[in-house]
Amino acid sequence: MIDLEHVTVRFGRHVGLDEVSVGIRQGEFVLVTGASGCGKSTLTRCLNGLIPLSVRAELSGRVMVDGHPTSGATIAGLAASVGLVFQNPATQLFCLTVGEEVEFGPRNLGLGEAEIASRAAWALGATGVTSLRDRPLRALSGGEQQRVAIAAVLAMKPRVLVLDEPTSSLDMQGRKGLMATLQQLNATSGMTILVVEHRLGEVARLATRALVMDSGRVVADGETGAVFARRALLRQLGLRRPAETAEDEWGALLVPRRSGGARPIVELQGVEARYGDRTVLSGLDLALHEGEFTALVGDNGSGKTTLARVLAGLVKPRKGRVRWRADHGEPGRGVGLLFQNPLHQLFCTTVEEEVRFGPANFGCLDPGRVEALLDASDLAALRSRPVHTLSSGQQQRTALAAVLSLRPRLIILDEPTMGQDWRHLSALMDHLSGLNRDGCAVLLISHDYKLVHRYAERVLILRDGRVAADGAPAGPYRPVNPEVPHAV
Repeated sequence: MIDLEHVTVRFGRHVGLDEVSVGIRQGEFVLVTGASGCGKSTLTRCLNGLIPLSVRAELSGRVMVDGHPTSGATIAGLAASVGLVFQNPATQLFCLTVGEEVEFGPRNLGLGEAEIASRAAWALGATGVTSLRDRPLRALSGGEQQRVAIAAVLAMKPRVLVLDEPTSSLDMQGRKGLMATLQQLNATSGMTILVVEHRLGEVARLATRALVMDSGRVVADGETGAVFARRALLRQLGLRRPAETAEDEWGALLVPRRSGGARPIVELQGVEARYGDRTVLSGLDLALHEGEFTALVGDNGSGKTTLARVLAGLVKPRKGRVRWRADHGEPGRGVGLLFQNPLHQLFCTTVEEEVRFGPANFGCLDPGRVEALLDASDLAALRSRPVHTLSSGQQQRTALAAVLSLRPRLIILDEPTMGQDWRHLSALMDHLSGLNRDGCAVLLISHDYKLVHRYAERVLILRDGRVAADGAPAGPYRPVNPEVPHAV
């Protein structure tokens, strides 16, 4: 079905893939994993011809799909065979509404209206976004965008489905629904499926084969259980456990917490925020305190990102008050927000320029702090790299380092797991925990059970635009599948 023969991909002086040879048979379910920047996304872009037909890169070797080299095909022609869902769904959504987006692919295949409607209805239902059919794409949350991007590719019914970190922004219901759909497609229609993931739990239980990559090469390839049994290799690469904590409603995983005596740095009273006719936050009351590490959780579309933007001053409430403590810092410095999509806040040429820009702009540049942040983010070796040549995980770490360079009193992380292996993610979170112990408040927005249980002392559940529960994680993180060998 797919064969890569001695494939090397170079982006200028950077090698993305290094002599990769691998074959994938029709009907296989393959998990691809590895550390951030190891070449996983580059591999996926070779499979549907984006490299070298669209992306600027030098490719040597041969990529074959259905017995034909991709170099002799067109992207449009390959799209019918290989469907790719990008790591960042916003980069492949371009219609006005959800329904138009999902119908676009089948319509361009020249299908009849009845078949287009049937495929769109099936894809919307399979990804749980039927109710969003008439919603403008610009009004969707990150998780909702991810579901729509998957639905748009599913509607084309490709023979090969490639998903690059499809669960990074999905809530529990969305992840379970997606995994059930993938399992059904693979088992009943024989669709070949490749999933690139750092969060291995759900995918590891379905994939029959696993590939592990490091520095542009495939360093392990085999039956999933056998690959994950190589604990020393996985630990060396910093990969996380291939099992998640028992997934239940967030409310069942919380216990009452003792409220501390720290002063609030910000209080929200009766806050309402809207996008057009849609109310996202409704009568929300909340206080965040100095030195508090808080996790904000909830279903896709519950208003988490909107709350983050209200706190950062990017969205003005229609009603209610946002009252900051007088000494929280000057505008632009008191709150640091890491966006869900790092491309929305990266604008300098190189990594180092990006990290230096904020403090230089405010006249408070500390070269020693810049070096410390580059080291803590594992970016020192990439300081001169153009930001557009980085992997998504490296871009996210660059954006976070730039946010931290201004020493904000409140740090907001909106889904920081995208593109991050566990080693890099835990190193960043450990660094943030140190800042937290020094009095900085942290608000972590995430669907990642392990991350929340490991770092948060307080958990807020957002539902229907309000805080529905306020508690503490109920004990330490526990993996649920002891038969699967753990990497870390």
